[in-house]
Amino acid sequence: MSTTVDHVLLYPEASVRDVHDMLASPAFRERVCEFQGDLRHMIRIERDHDRMDVEVDRVQASNGVPSFARSFVGEEINFVQREVWSTPAKASLSIAIPGKPGQITGTLVLSEVRGTLEEHVRLNVKVGLPLIGGRLEALIGELLVHAMRAENHVGKKWLAQSR
Repeated sequence: MSTTVDHVLLYPEASVRDVHDMLASPAFRERVCEFQGDLRHMIRIERDHDRMDVEVDRVQASNGVPSFARSFVGEEINFVQREVWSTPAKASLSIAIPGKPGQITGTLVLSEVRGTLEEHVRLNVKVGLPLIGGRLEALIGELLVHAMRAENHVGKKWLAQSR
């Protein structure tokens, strides 16, 4: 079994190029990590014209994680997010949780709709543990949506300041 996360981030009055350039900025990625209260993070971005490879390795405290999951994840949660942008508007996405069973894969698609840029994120969360796998998938899905909302909040401010 697996859990699907389908979320849209909205950036009013932004273009695909605006958001792609924002996502290519190490300073923007740093600001997102700081806003989310990461304990540690490492950001690597390689760009070749419109193609881009992004890796964000983040460690967060597991405060607020339910007790059934805390014993599984420990005091800290490490997420390693990798985005491979084949065009300015489309990327494949994978998120690993090192040392933990499971996988998160999906896509990011940027599109302009009536003056608003939509970043559509679709993820498949799979945790291969009997009995608690489904509960962990749901929890990870919630954490990912929370992280996307934080990125969207920082992104709207970033874009407003760059205009």
